[in-house]
Amino acid sequence: MRRIFLAVVLFALSAAALDQPVRTQAGLVSGTAGKSPEVRVYKGIPYAAPPVGDLRWKAPRPVAGWQDVRQVSEFGPTCMQSPYAATSPYRSNLGQVSEDCLYLNVWTAAKSARERLPVMVWIHGGAFTRGSGSTPTYDGEAFAKKGVVLVTVNYRLGVFGFFAHPELTAESEHHSSGNYGMLDQIAALEWVQKNIAAFGGDPKRVTIFGESAGSFAVNTLMATPLAKGLFHRVIGESGAMFSLMAALAEAEKSGEKFGSLKDLRAKSADDLLKAEGQWTANRPKVDGWLLPKDIYTIFADGRQNDVPVLAGSNADEGTTLSPYPPSGTAQLFQEQVKRRYPQHVEQFLKLYPAGNDEQARKSHYTAFSDAFFWQMHTWVRLASKTGRAPTWQYYFTRIPPGPLGQRLGSYHAAEIQYVFGNLNPERPWEEADRKLSETMSAYWVNFATNGNPNGKGLPEWPAYKEKNGTVLEFGNQIAARPNFHLEPVAFLDSYYQSLRTGN
Repeated sequence: MRRIFLAVVLFALSAAALDQPVRTQAGLVSGTAGKSPEVRVYKGIPYAAPPVGDLRWKAPRPVAGWQDVRQVSEFGPTCMQSPYAATSPYRSNLGQVSEDCLYLNVWTAAKSARERLPVMVWIHGGAFTRGSGSTPTYDGEAFAKKGVVLVTVNYRLGVFGFFAHPELTAESEHHSSGNYGMLDQIAALEWVQKNIAAFGGDPKRVTIFGESAGSFAVNTLMATPLAKGLFHRVIGESGAMFSLMAALAEAEKSGEKFGSLKDLRAKSADDLLKAEGQWTANRPKVDGWLLPKDIYTIFADGRQNDVPVLAGSNADEGTTLSPYPPSGTAQLFQEQVKRRYPQHVEQFLKLYPAGNDEQARKSHYTAFSDAFFWQMHTWVRLASKTGRAPTWQYYFTRIPPGPLGQRLGSYHAAEIQYVFGNLNPERPWEEADRKLSETMSAYWVNFATNGNPNGKGLPEWPAYKEKNGTVLEFGNQIAARPNFHLEPVAFLDSYYQSLRTGN
């Protein structure tokens, strides 16, 4: 009888384990209940030491431990950045902004640390200069209710995260500088490997996913040997780095113009942020350590981390990223084409004609979106060609209802709210939007769970095959599109090959 009683007590304690403080390697943390009582949320967990003082522009260091239970019920500070314009669809409340910003957040509905649920780690976008893991659109509760442990991450941005300088390279034991934001992400993934089991997550089923710069980052993490074994599947939304990349030496020259390292380290974070406009190389670089070669070559040589890939882009990427000027004309468009594609003008204008001003405007947006499509297509194509893991590609064409969709179409980042199941209540959503959101979220969860997006009750999503290039369209209908966008892909293949070879 006593054994039965003890067994019942132990089971009850196990079932309620995540209602109690959770033990991480640095110490105990206590979160809060989500909007749904079955979800627990842990906000602002430090995963690395604050990168301030002598640690500015250095690889992240281990976080110091703590003795008492740490209450993690509020998001940590957002990394240093300037806010988006008030009219931007990407603007959100930044809260406290600080150089001390290496924090992550966890949503989980696990009732026991033994559940071993799939883990999804979201890397936010924002051109590597803006954004945070606490943006409301990235709230992970809907994912947690579907059986995923969802993690969002802050990482150093702009001049704090991607500044290269010859003096920084000289003091580095790896002879590298300028990829600190990426090293932060790797440190966060190492934290996940060491700690996520305590939140009911499975460290052997980690999916990294991100959008825009976050997708650039996922693409980079798949390429870097430093992240080997830290994740098991990847999802990229509207961003990859298969065109030409900056080398470290090039970024160092730009950084040297910014000033001496002694003077720069003496500046306040606010002063550096004010001067950030002088620094433009805000993205990962080929440094010989994080990236031994450019990402295209790493994938072409089959040296990427060989894991399943799900990737895609949107139909109207340029409406927010490259608005066509009101004064734009067919003549100006043609002149820009001649400057950018001097050896390929005829082929370009055949695909993207500019016979009149309106045609030029449409071609501008089509060409911009096709460039994103080519990046994602190249990702799934090369990964399937030189690796053994399967890949899938999508194309998002749904126009969100309301004034924003009417003005911008299927704009850059429009798919995120569908993926996260966080349809903003202020918009006039239709049943088709709610169904699309449920379907996309289910694909993402299936992929994180099994390495394959397909599942019961969902339209069949064919894996990518080079012979037919099938893409799944997420729009007013969900349908497989074979032989999709072949002409733009062939043109951009030829164009970028000519840049790589110098011909």
